[in-house]
Amino acid sequence: MWPQTRITKMLKIKYPIIQAPMAGGITSPELVAAVSNAGGLGSLAAGYMSPDEIRNAIINIRALTNKPFGVNLFIPEKPHTTKKQINGMIKILNKVCKPFETRINQGTDGFSFEDQIIVLIEEKIPVFSFTFGLLEKKWLKKFKNNKTKIIGTATSVAEAKILERHGIDLIVAQGYEAGGHRGNFLGNPNDSLIGNMALIPQIVDNVTIPIIAAGGIMDARGILAATLLGVDAIQMGTAFITCKESGAHISYKKALLKAKHDNTILTRSFSGKLARGIKNKYIELMEPYQDKILDYPIQHHLTQPIRKMATKNGVTNFMSLWSGQAAYLSQELTASQLIQSLNKNIEIIIKKINQ
Repeated sequence: MWPQTRITKMLKIKYPIIQAPMAGGITSPELVAAVSNAGGLGSLAAGYMSPDEIRNAIINIRALTNKPFGVNLFIPEKPHTTKKQINGMIKILNKVCKPFETRINQGTDGFSFEDQIIVLIEEKIPVFSFTFGLLEKKWLKKFKNNKTKIIGTATSVAEAKILERHGIDLIVAQGYEAGGHRGNFLGNPNDSLIGNMALIPQIVDNVTIPIIAAGGIMDARGILAATLLGVDAIQMGTAFITCKESGAHISYKKALLKAKHDNTILTRSFSGKLARGIKNKYIELMEPYQDKILDYPIQHHLTQPIRKMATKNGVTNFMSLWSGQAAYLSQELTASQLIQSLNKNIEIIIKKINQ
């Protein structure tokens, strides 16, 4: 049996495994609840969801589990983009997405970060996590009043130190290997591309609050390696995408299950923010236009029709196939089976070490 850590005690979970919040419908209420029921912490990625969608998802999660779970939001950013730049990117995307015969237009979500976060405070969620920056003090205070545990994301020691000073309870140390968006919020994202083996010890040695390792961790070996580096929990994303409860499109799951080696790349082409995913035709077609990519979230809104059409038709060449660098270890299991397998293999490794 795994030893209890500061995080299992703090979050009141059995195992120090956190299912990463992955936006775009992957973290269905069924997946979140299944992970929590199996002893980990399920996480709902609500960054792209409307307030009503968030509330309904929380209601559904609570109908499926009485265990703790988390909800994640993106800290808003102010893009610096001109109308001329937007029109230029619209022309590029209409050319790139020609196979779908869809027109690209500038759009917005139609709701604000404040609209989203108020729902989370009203629902008194157990755990709140955020990415891309710092949470305003007024929201931090409201969550603290609700006894909600708060998780921030750091890709460098400097970011981790700021999060700790800000009053955050836990920090996700996101290594270079991680799939999806980089959680960087200080300086140039390219300056904080640090692998877990180097990043985790640095952050552990420079802050006192518990650390969660994230990035390329797919099995018991990775979990134990990160634990030996000093973390109190592990966050896994890609490993849960192929779980049966995941809301990922079947074509997306198959792409991960068929992976034989690391075929991922860091790109800004989908959202304007650096993210790791499987290299496909869309990313290749956008390579000549890297200097034209718009700031997040404008680029995200412009590419949304492409991604939606691609997902609807199961065309992986135009989907954002976010993935960590160890996708080749993906398995087709239920969330419960995955966690049970991890637990079993960890105990086997520990026994071997102790022989």
